[in-house]
Amino acid sequence: MSDRGRPDARAGAGARPGDQARVSAMVAVSVAEAFDIFTRETDLWWRHGARFRAGGRSPGALHFEPGAGGRLFEEFRGASGAQLVEFGRITVWDPPARLVFEWRNVNFAPDEKTEVDVSFEPAGRGTRVTVVHRGWAALRVDHPARHGQDAAAFIRMIGLWWGDLLSALRERAARRP
Repeated sequence: MSDRGRPDARAGAGARPGDQARVSAMVAVSVAEAFDIFTRETDLWWRHGARFRAGGRSPGALHFEPGAGGRLFEEFRGASGAQLVEFGRITVWDPPARLVFEWRNVNFAPDEKTEVDVSFEPAGRGTRVTVVHRGWAALRVDHPARHGQDAAAFIRMIGLWWGDLLSALRERAARRP
């Protein structure tokens, strides 16, 4: 999302059209605090519901395991008991400046994944958090994750999805003690 709160689906250097969404938001905390909120307080800001969580509205928690190789996973109680869904592994852990992790939707095949690159940069009295979610062009055109949308509409949807999450991150940072 641009600073004005709109998704920015521009392709970065070397990116293929329809491959990535780029979203930025300002948070009114230091870079170190923004990184901490993003990675250690994930369950407190990541929205709930079927649009954002594998467990939907089921009680559960979303976590990052710190460090390269750590997981992003969700634990929840489903109809068949306790469940754990791993969304990806951390490939770059560089606090407080950067975090990169693999992303796998629940409907991805075992060999399918995308990449989420999150940067934290000082800006004014706070931090600019930028998420670049790339790798979508590698998925087939009729992949269920695309919801039948063409590349431009799909990337816009991904940008709006991350924009909604970064708005929640901003709200969490504003309420942090």
